[in-house]
Amino acid sequence: MSRGFLQLERKILRLLHGHKTRKNLREIHAHFLRHCLHQSNQILSHFVCVCGHLKKMDYANLLFLQTRNPNILLFNSMVKGYSLNGPFEEAITLFSLMKSNGIRADEYMFSPLLKACSCLDDVRIGQSIHGEVIKSGFEHFGLVHIGVVELYSSSGRMEEAKKLFDGMSQRDVIVWNLMIRGFCKRGDVDMGLSLFRQMSERTVVSWNSMISCLEQSGRHGEALALFHEMRELGFQPDEATVVIVLPICSHLGAVDVGKWLHSYAESSRLYQNVVSVGNALVDFYSKCGNLETSLQIFNDMPCKNVVSWNTMISGLAFNGRGELGVELFEEMISKGERPNDATFIGVLTCCVHAGLLEKGQELFVSMTENYSIGPKLEHYGCMVDLLARNGCVRMACDLIRSMHIMPNATLWGSLLSACRSYGELELAEVAVKELINLEPWNSGNYVLLSNIYAEEGRWDEVEKIRALMRENSVKKAMGQSAIG
Repeated sequence: MSRGFLQLERKILRLLHGHKTRKNLREIHAHFLRHCLHQSNQILSHFVCVCGHLKKMDYANLLFLQTRNPNILLFNSMVKGYSLNGPFEEAITLFSLMKSNGIRADEYMFSPLLKACSCLDDVRIGQSIHGEVIKSGFEHFGLVHIGVVELYSSSGRMEEAKKLFDGMSQRDVIVWNLMIRGFCKRGDVDMGLSLFRQMSERTVVSWNSMISCLEQSGRHGEALALFHEMRELGFQPDEATVVIVLPICSHLGAVDVGKWLHSYAESSRLYQNVVSVGNALVDFYSKCGNLETSLQIFNDMPCKNVVSWNTMISGLAFNGRGELGVELFEEMISKGERPNDATFIGVLTCCVHAGLLEKGQELFVSMTENYSIGPKLEHYGCMVDLLARNGCVRMACDLIRSMHIMPNATLWGSLLSACRSYGELELAEVAVKELINLEPWNSGNYVLLSNIYAEEGRWDEVEKIRALMRENSVKKAMGQSAIG
């Protein structure tokens, strides 16, 4: 290989890995095409690696398909790229192609390949790759071993993961974190906490993971206590810590801790630099009823995303400021931010609380017509509530009947409540019958229907309801009474 060729190759690699030049992929591609280096596996593997980091795997694949003799370096880069960005199935397909080409996998292949398998729903594919790892003799290589643990822990197969974990002579923080998350995800939070206590070395990620798992299992007090322990041991919260702990503070009413996190986020510039931190602060103050601070933070955020707008609109709805929430939605649209389905749940809830019937109907129609967002149960729930609260009980019933998805008990329950308020006994009977079909075990529904019949003096129907309860082995709950 000539000296000039090596110099040219080094120049291209410098361009690929230069902070300012690496994004100019087309120019770099054109450069090595001009010099007939488009079949260099060395250059192509680096090019593909950069494509992976820039989320441009379609471009990487175009080059790969034009390569006559791809080697292990190029296959490794392609598999790693797909393991980071998906489609994850492509990583498996490439591994099969590599094997059919007679190329032997190395340890750098299996780590990203196992990562891709962890992201697929089919654990059998991962087990097959695990078999390839064992046949190739790489099962005890550090990153490969971690990859296999992640494969089983992410799919909830904690017995296999624990067996592999126990067999490791050295366990780094990453594998401990994987095991903790795996047990917590399966619902065994106590086992996750036990492993966390056994760790000789922890990172902020370890603390965040355990605090989050406790919060998600409803153990908010323990989660907050663990956060205090984390601080006492000298760990500095990062943006993930702030985002995880603020909802715990709002749930427990720990306003002082939330305010401390706010101050910390400002002094560490997390609030200014990380959108999710600003969103979490807006949500915290909204749920604490401090709309003034919530709005101030929202308005001062240097960068907002759709979640920012959704959080503020929902916060206004939560605090009974529906009209202001609708105004904020309109401001959002005027600034070019595209709403999503959560945005419409928030703004329709605003309409419910403010009694804005016509506006709510207009927004419900525009959701589909202007933004191609199909209504979900939550959207229908808002509209049924809005119509029912405004006395449009029959319209609410017609809306439920027209739904393209199966109505749930909440929708029929909302309609029933309105029917009883407005004396629509005929529709109330329809709603309760639907509730009995959906919840045949709920004695309260039978009692409600029995009472409706009793109020109308339809005693034969009352007796039929009692017979139906006996037939379905439904017992009346304590404190419920059926007239007659």
